[in-house]
Amino acid sequence: QVQLQESGPGAVKPSQTLSLTCTVSGSSITTTSYYWSWIRQSPGKGLEWMGGVGAPANVGAPNNKYYHPFLKSRISFSMDTSRNQVILQLNSVTPEDTAVYYCARGLHGFDEHDYWGRGTQVTISS
Repeated sequence: QVQLQESGPGAVKPSQTLSLTCTVSGSSITTTSYYWSWIRQSPGKGLEWMGGVGAPANVGAPNNKYYHPFLKSRISFSMDTSRNQVILQLNSVTPEDTAVYYCARGLHGFDEHDYWGRGTQVTISS
């Protein structure tokens, strides 16, 4: 059974860096068919795809990472293959980054996701 679990701080101060971890079980993050997204939903808004990362063997964007254009200057992704984790870092956060953050698995890309985590609430506040 595939499961994704997001974890991280529930609150971060403005201007700091948010770091979230997605721990995956039942599926290897290095499988070349899979792409791992971070998606968020701010209060009163729809889902926003932030970006993601594919397996190291996949070809595509430099370093196999893909970014939402509006977040590209602040966001980074990494993989801890020994722990089967996908990590998000978002720099210089503002209250507008307050959201529920989800990780999700995409098959052959980021258009469709077949498994989602339950999400983790992050509040940006001083």
